[in-house]
Amino acid sequence: MRLLAIIFSIMIAALQWPLWVGKGSWLRVWQLDHQLVEKKQHNEKLKERNDALDADVRDLKTGSDAIEERGRNELGMIRQDEVFFQVLDKNHPALTATPQPPPADH
Repeated sequence: MRLLAIIFSIMIAALQWPLWVGKGSWLRVWQLDHQLVEKKQHNEKLKERNDALDADVRDLKTGSDAIEERGRNELGMIRQDEVFFQVLDKNHPALTATPQPPPADH
């Protein structure tokens, strides 16, 4: 009787093995589910980025305001007869740094 119980225990363990460790195991399903959630989040970020780029392309195609804004912000362009003013923050590193004396030539 004891031998029969051991044989049945081994058979049950052998049948359970693929469920817990095999190719379609619970662990593998959990890992794939976790990867799926990560990929969906990544795809959502990429979709938001693509939507923003699409909006930029539409703005650049339809009007000159977007082109002018990009020229001003990214290239520092100004119109003819315009005066450019740059306002710096008091805490800007370039303003708060103490000037270094020039190296003495020997």
